[in-house]
Amino acid sequence: MKSVIKLVEVWKIYKIGKIEVPAVCGINLEIKEKEFISIMGPSGSGKSTTMNIIGCLDVPTRGRVYVEGKDVSKLPESELATIRNATIGFIFQQFNLIPNMNALENVTLPMVFRGIEGEKRKKIAIELLSKVGLSRRIYHKPFELSGGEQQRVAIARALANNPKIILADEPTGNLDSKTGKDVIRLLIKLNKEENKTIVVITHDENIAKYAKRIVYIKDGKIIKEKK
Repeated sequence: MKSVIKLVEVWKIYKIGKIEVPAVCGINLEIKEKEFISIMGPSGSGKSTTMNIIGCLDVPTRGRVYVEGKDVSKLPESELATIRNATIGFIFQQFNLIPNMNALENVTLPMVFRGIEGEKRKKIAIELLSKVGLSRRIYHKPFELSGGEQQRVAIARALANNPKIILADEPTGNLDSKTGKDVIRLLIKLNKEENKTIVVITHDENIAKYAKRIVYIKDGKIIKEKK
C-alpha cells in the first residue's frame, strides 16, 4: 500500500521570548493508505502537535511532511487549507460544532467551502447523518443532542468531502465509556468498509488498542511502535 502521510525528521520548536521549547523532536513516521493507527502519549508528549502537523494545521520548524506524496512543509496557509478541505476530515474532543446551526447545516458547511451546490450538499449530508444513526435528528441543534450524538454529527461532518484520511483527536474524551466504544466502532467500520485511513490521537490505552498499529510518543519523540 502507498504512503498517504510521511514525516521525515520533523521538528517543531516554539519560542517563548528567547527560550526555545521543542514540542516535536525529529519524528519519522509513515502512514499507509487504509491503515488504522493510534498515536498515544501522555499530556505534553507532543502527540497533538504531531497531529496538527499531519493534518496541515501547522508547519514544522524543520523537516519534511508529505501528504499523498506532495511536500507540504513550506506551503502557504491558503494551499494548506485546500489540502485539508479535500483530503483530511477532522474529529475533535470538543466536537467543535457551530452552536446556532442544526446537524444538517453543520455537516453541509465543509461542502460550502468546496463549492458543492446546495441541493447536492443537503442530499450528501442527509445520507451521512443517516449513516451515523441520526436520520431523525438532522434538524436538532447541538444543545439538543447528547455528547455521543454531537460526536456522530462531527464524524458525519468529517466525511462531508469524502476525505481519504480521518484524524481524530481524543474523539472519546468527553464521552462515557459505552458511547466512546460506539464511536470507535464507527471509525473501525469506516476503515474496513470504506477504506478510510484513520489516525486516532489518544492518551487512553483502552482506545488505542482498537488500532492495528500504536505509535507511542514521549517528550516529542517516538519511543516505540506496537502492532
